[in-house]
Amino acid sequence: MFKVLAFQIADSIDIKSFKSAFTAEIYYSDNDELFYQVGTHKFIYVFKYGVVCFLDHSEVEMSGFLQLISPFCRNTLKERLSDEFEIETDASKFQLGFNKVSITEPDTEMLRLIMMHVSQSVALDHFEILTNQLLEEANSHTQVLEIKGKLDLSGTSLKRYIGKTLNLKNRIAENLYIFDSPEETWEDERLSKLDLGLKKTFDLQSRFRTIEEGLAIVKENLELFKDLLQYRKSMALEWIVIILIAVEVLNLVVEKFFGK
Repeated sequence: MFKVLAFQIADSIDIKSFKSAFTAEIYYSDNDELFYQVGTHKFIYVFKYGVVCFLDHSEVEMSGFLQLISPFCRNTLKERLSDEFEIETDASKFQLGFNKVSITEPDTEMLRLIMMHVSQSVALDHFEILTNQLLEEANSHTQVLEIKGKLDLSGTSLKRYIGKTLNLKNRIAENLYIFDSPEETWEDERLSKLDLGLKKTFDLQSRFRTIEEGLAIVKENLELFKDLLQYRKSMALEWIVIILIAVEVLNLVVEKFFGK
């Protein structure tokens, strides 16, 4: 029985720099991920989107590695998110449970696929938290709008809010490939079956859609806030023009009657 533990430790990890610094045996690598084999059935999976996943490691070993990789992390999280999954490798048949999968043999590609899905699951937890924070911020502004009848938000604050939303959407689009099955599953029936089963077990697609729907609501609020600020600016300009005209008229009146 093997245990998989995935940790969201940062917003992102510098894969290229860490690959140069860490010299363990690499089983697979690309620009987004590094998959190390450090023992017979002992693996470490590092993802660009800030997740590190371990298979068959002790607490001391995991703690040591996380400390080692920390200089290569951007925006390290104060509180790490984690997800856990168990793998039975000598089962009589393939079977998926709530937090466990049974496979007939410890095939490296199957182990890698399981670790990838556990990692994506914890990453979705992270993105869901960030999305909820944006929704809460939007709700706070709409509540002020309801109570006071005006928007308690400056142009600069709105730009920052838009930036946070766009950055989150871009990170999700760039780093998570929930709907794309790995190439290895295309020609291997076992991997394809495992891939589909894990997606269903972790409810990845449904959770991904929930995040997308949350971001869509945030986008609608942003459009409303932007329109209200533009209206507020246009009204302010109108009043400035009215005041300038009034001042000019007053000057003309004063010159006509008191100019001599």
